[in-house]
Amino acid sequence: MDFEVWPEAIELGRLFAQEGYELALVGGPVRDLLLGRPSHDLDFCTSATPEQFEPILRRYGKDGFWDMGRKFGTLGALRRRDDGTEVQMEVTTYRSDVYDPDSRKPEVNYGDSLEGDLSRRDFTVNAMALRVPDLEFVDPFGGASDLHKQVLRTPVDPRQSFDDDPLRMMRAVRFVAQLGFHIAPETAEAMTDMVDRIDIVSAERVRDELTKLLLSERPRLGLEAFVESGLANIVFPEIPALQLEIDEHHRHKDVFEHTMIVVDRAVALETGPDGPVPGPDLTLRLAALVHDIGKPKTRRFEPGGKVSFHHHDAVGAKLTRKRLRALRFDHHLVDDVSELVDLHLRFHGYVDEPWTDSAVRRYVKDAGHLYHRLNRLTRADATTQNRRKAAMFAHAMDEMEARVTRLKEQEDIDAIRPDLNGDEIMAELGLQPGKMVGLARKHMLEYRLDNGPVDHETALAELHRWYDELNGGASDGQTDGASGDGGDNGNSNTNN
Repeated sequence: MDFEVWPEAIELGRLFAQEGYELALVGGPVRDLLLGRPSHDLDFCTSATPEQFEPILRRYGKDGFWDMGRKFGTLGALRRRDDGTEVQMEVTTYRSDVYDPDSRKPEVNYGDSLEGDLSRRDFTVNAMALRVPDLEFVDPFGGASDLHKQVLRTPVDPRQSFDDDPLRMMRAVRFVAQLGFHIAPETAEAMTDMVDRIDIVSAERVRDELTKLLLSERPRLGLEAFVESGLANIVFPEIPALQLEIDEHHRHKDVFEHTMIVVDRAVALETGPDGPVPGPDLTLRLAALVHDIGKPKTRRFEPGGKVSFHHHDAVGAKLTRKRLRALRFDHHLVDDVSELVDLHLRFHGYVDEPWTDSAVRRYVKDAGHLYHRLNRLTRADATTQNRRKAAMFAHAMDEMEARVTRLKEQEDIDAIRPDLNGDEIMAELGLQPGKMVGLARKHMLEYRLDNGPVDHETALAELHRWYDELNGGASDGQTDGASGDGGDNGNSNTNN
């Protein structure tokens, strides 16, 4: 085995040996080395206590040192190579944890051997070690064999392992996504039997594992394992509920299968680092996962055996907001994903009848900073197997995006404001701050979206026309500032 890629591990091992302490590289870095995967975060365990090895790590970590994990026996250091690459190292005293059955937080006890420390790890592929600096490979639980067979198996009895730390069940489905491995039958059976134990784990820890799963190279594999294990029934019940729904277009056996296809397609539509949606993009992937979760609550059986899901976009947006908040996702992410779900049907009316420029402006204005993600979600959701329909949809989306590009060359659609601001409206109409000023500003925004930018005199003339008509007994709809193309805003109820 060639360890020249990690000279830091060898050097740190020599420093520990000089003081009479054992040091071993453990867990993910060893697994990734055997898989040929790059890694710049190195985890070690040692026979020394934090108080004993802290001086060594402080000297070695000349580019950084941290001790946030001190109460768990962990200290960290940073080394920066000449080429700018940063290598993070965390060293933990041999551990022998004891768990309270009603809490995921272990009572930390220091252990006395490397083998004992490895026995408390989640899976055999993460229970391998490499003693440094002499590079002795330690594999007491057959992790290398399981790595070759691409199987996830616990070092000890899986029921004991998951009872000790239920979060390991979420880590299993996350590793399915990250590594493409399958879960050993006895491990999978234990997960199914013990899914209720996940309830004692904090929402934040579960969220972090779900996030890593979604950001992996194979999120679909992990999501399918998430549902098959029964974990999703507790953590995210709206997802397995999609398995009970008939796909109204009969393109897939159920809406869950359709959702998995949409996730795959959304991932494929992400861009490189210089594109508008650099992958992996958590917002887009989450939106693809939840875009149809409003269907179970909106399912209706229509005459002729058809099934409809009217307004599942709006219902799904509310469900999305509630579930993501429960999982303690960042509120900005919650807002963005919910908005994408609410807007994901907006474009479909364009295929039947292309919009006016005013409707295109409204689409861009409503999507705001989510415009590029919304278009990719919309494309991913078009899973028809009819080649003619697929070609028509793709052409319509291409055409709309080209129109947006042309309009943006003429004006900044993202920053559209009324041609008159509130102060100008009050001065022109002799109004005081209040509801009427808001109605006037709303009308002028609608006028701006309908007609594009106009000169100041034209805007003033329109303001007076609207105000005179309003005072002359206009309808309630006009009082509300209604204007423009009515239903031409692309807000179609088409079910997709």
